[in-house]
Amino acid sequence: MKKILITLRDITETGGGERVCANLSNALSEFYEIKIISFFKKEDHITYSLNPGISVEYLSVGAQNSSNPLKKFYNKIFKRIFFSLRTARIIKKQKPDIVFSNDGTFMPIFKSKASKYIRLWHLNAPRKKKRVFGKYDSLVVLSNKQMDVWKQYHGNIKVIPNFLPQIEDIITDYSQKVVVSVGRMDAGDQKGFFRLIDIWKVVKEDKNLDDWKLHIIGSGALKLEIEAKVKALNLQDSVFVKPFSERIADEYMQASIYAMTSKFEGFGMVLAESAAFGLPGVAFDINAGPSDIISNGESGFLVEDNDLEAYAEKLKCLMHDESLRQKFGLKSKEIVSAKFSKEVVIGLWRKLFDELLS
Repeated sequence: MKKILITLRDITETGGGERVCANLSNALSEFYEIKIISFFKKEDHITYSLNPGISVEYLSVGAQNSSNPLKKFYNKIFKRIFFSLRTARIIKKQKPDIVFSNDGTFMPIFKSKASKYIRLWHLNAPRKKKRVFGKYDSLVVLSNKQMDVWKQYHGNIKVIPNFLPQIEDIITDYSQKVVVSVGRMDAGDQKGFFRLIDIWKVVKEDKNLDDWKLHIIGSGALKLEIEAKVKALNLQDSVFVKPFSERIADEYMQASIYAMTSKFEGFGMVLAESAAFGLPGVAFDINAGPSDIISNGESGFLVEDNDLEAYAEKLKCLMHDESLRQKFGLKSKEIVSAKFSKEVVIGLWRKLFDELLS
């Protein structure tokens, strides 16, 4: 059985990247021997379950982030070198066929001739990182928009999206008057929850939508600030900030619209997940992600980035029309079932591995 070694920052975190890594590892373990190198270990346990045959090795115990500027510099520079050297030794000893890097902490300083190196990239990167990526045998991006940017920097680049581990034969109830949004509440507000609340303020000016609620699901450093903004705008009767749940499907099934207000994404896993339950989506047409998932005007709406008024109008359009929610929602499920099923995406990964190892 071929061996695959996967590196990432912290498998114990509860974000979309960690969930994607766990899902991919589990799916690939049906065909390959999988080992995960986690550079940090913030929590005592892994939130997203791994198949029994998958081994995990931690290179550092504790969280990666620190408010101390010196520790931040140390983590960014010296720990990156340390982790890369440690990983290189593990690769030399265990001789995996594929080294799959899911995080920029690892750099292929000393490449093993016995292994092929793949880098999965989620976001835009500065030019210096583009030079580093040339050291990999293949670069994998998640969306067609990313391919357009990256194809000039690497000779072997593939588009392989994230997949949905299971697409159940169930659909949400479109009569429910709930809009849902899910994501980390990290510093920098990548998920755009502050602007989502501003949008909701505009939406609630329509008195015909008084009975609609917004559920924001997540956890992180900005949670208290998000709750404070809800209170400051006097929206606490219609906006509910709820903790992250491992039973996220229940949250999707309690809503009839998904709202994504991210400033940037690599893919937009929660948007695809919600579509699998038949939720039509509204999203800003950002760098990558939503445009691969939403067919504008057919399964949801794509809005010019940062046009909050236009976003509010599209959201209200769906909120006012249950039949449109159902029409778009059924189409959204059809799209993700065809493009992001486990079978389709794992087939793309296996094809890439075969090409590299042939």
